[in-house]
Amino acid sequence: MGLFPCFCSETQRSDDVLHTVSDGLKCGISVDSLNANHSFKYFGKGRGVSVNRFQDERLFSFHSQVFSPTDREAPHLIDGLLQNDVVKSDFHITDTHGFNEIIFAVTNLISVRFTPRIKNVVDQVLYSFLPISHYQEKGYKILPDRYINIDLIEEYWDDILRLIATIKLKHTTATQIFKRLSSYSKSHPLYQALQEYGRAVKTILILDYIDDVELRQIIEVELSKVELANKFSRAIRFGNNQEFNVETKDEQEIIEGCRRLIHNAIVCWNYLYLSELVANADTNTQKQEFIEKIRRSSILTWHHINMFGEYNFSILRDLSPRPFDVPKILSLIL
Repeated sequence: MGLFPCFCSETQRSDDVLHTVSDGLKCGISVDSLNANHSFKYFGKGRGVSVNRFQDERLFSFHSQVFSPTDREAPHLIDGLLQNDVVKSDFHITDTHGFNEIIFAVTNLISVRFTPRIKNVVDQVLYSFLPISHYQEKGYKILPDRYINIDLIEEYWDDILRLIATIKLKHTTATQIFKRLSSYSKSHPLYQALQEYGRAVKTILILDYIDDVELRQIIEVELSKVELANKFSRAIRFGNNQEFNVETKDEQEIIEGCRRLIHNAIVCWNYLYLSELVANADTNTQKQEFIEKIRRSSILTWHHINMFGEYNFSILRDLSPRPFDVPKILSLIL
């Protein structure tokens, strides 16, 4: 057909491939806010919001969103990947709450390999273009359950491309488009066409997930990192019982942006400190020992940081004298 440009199953880590991960965290809110909602599971009788955070494999937080806890995380995932101008992801990982078939379609069309952890993967429906008998004759042990509606994809292919161009050019957000398309009493034909496309991408991912041990390991490792990052975030936002105390979505995202800045500043300091430690090693043997210890641990540690100290965001603040020997640190990669 020539419609599927990015069905790549390569998962190996590479210097040219960047893995990113996102995960939602529920936060209470202590004031009245139109952005908040009830969720007894997370807030009891109170109200709160969801904060969807994005980080890369270096553990830098590069984007975050605040939205109602009744919204699914999946539509906001596309906004996080495209609305930031800092990190361009090659592989993106989420947990089960962060995916649906539409997301598989859109990420494929923006050249991002979407690899969520799928709960109860054996219960997922597999789709195919060819008759099931074709795969039975080849002796496949895993067989498809349903067919993909190729005609529907072809009929709305131009509309799909226009939708992707609109999202990539940032004329509107993916969340707004998906809410509009899914609000009809019967799903919009364009929405259905995207679903059919996404089913093909999801089926390939499921087969890779079953067959590729390294893919499963990468997903679990990155999700473990983002869970640790959520604990890190709670340590940073220790005030107000870790609740938002502002009403509007804009104010909430400013607070979340400040938290992200502090997060990245601590991670950067940790990198510089450990890099200088390696650079000052007396022998190559000692240097390799340091590197091996760092590899077995995590850069996301904050017990040496005084969280109750002063946070000064002024660009006029005198930052000298320089605390690290940056030229010596850079010599490690030259």
